[in-house]
Amino acid sequence: MTAHSQLSPTEPRSRGPLPLVLLHGVGLDSTMWGPLGAELRKAGQNEIITLDLPGHGQKPPLREPQSLSSLADDVFRQLPEKCNLLGFSLGALIAQAIAVSHSERIGRLICASSVCQRTDDERAAVRARLETASDDMTASSAASIERWFPTGATAVPDETIEQVRSTLLRNDSESFLRSYRVFAFGDAEIAGDLNRIEAKTMAITGELDPGSTPDMSERLAKAVPDCRSVVIRGARHMLPVEKPQAMAKEIVEFLARA
Repeated sequence: MTAHSQLSPTEPRSRGPLPLVLLHGVGLDSTMWGPLGAELRKAGQNEIITLDLPGHGQKPPLREPQSLSSLADDVFRQLPEKCNLLGFSLGALIAQAIAVSHSERIGRLICASSVCQRTDDERAAVRARLETASDDMTASSAASIERWFPTGATAVPDETIEQVRSTLLRNDSESFLRSYRVFAFGDAEIAGDLNRIEAKTMAITGELDPGSTPDMSERLAKAVPDCRSVVIRGARHMLPVEKPQAMAKEIVEFLARA
């Protein structure tokens, strides 16, 4: 998977469609956007910026405790003057925080595979995954791969799955855990501010996602003033990798909608 930025975050731009900035999930990096980016470019979305989150990809490891606000502040400093913003999983929480604090800089907001207002059982499940990662990163990565791409029940190519696995295993454990704690608790940090998001918003998730469920997308759609919920049939958590064509169609239609 290879993701390409069509526009530098700091490059001046002429008038026209806003660039689309993509924020990946915890433990991943900007390379996850290869399949979706290809489909978006086929559909005419040529100005795409992919960023590595703090502590991920080419960014230095995180050595201090983090909050959703601190991660959002770091990412915000890399954004162009104005953009459409798409966040996946942890990236969706970060995108929401940016949209709350800097509404004038965001055209439209897309929250993909986003958690929202976890129930007690949902909080317990993510905290259990955090404990697994704290004890054994290799086991945690293996569990994520099986959850995202169940053996015998996924059409995602083996090569792509192995690239995702390799990305997970390259993580610095301390830095990963600092980000994962934000993912585990960030929905509670942002919950009271979701009604301050002014951008037109789409919450999109997979029908079979056990961690960022369709119910969560509905909660997000109810909490954000101008938000619609979309569920992709047959998809799990790694929606941009598993169903890039279906996801790109929804994105392009949403960005074009008046």
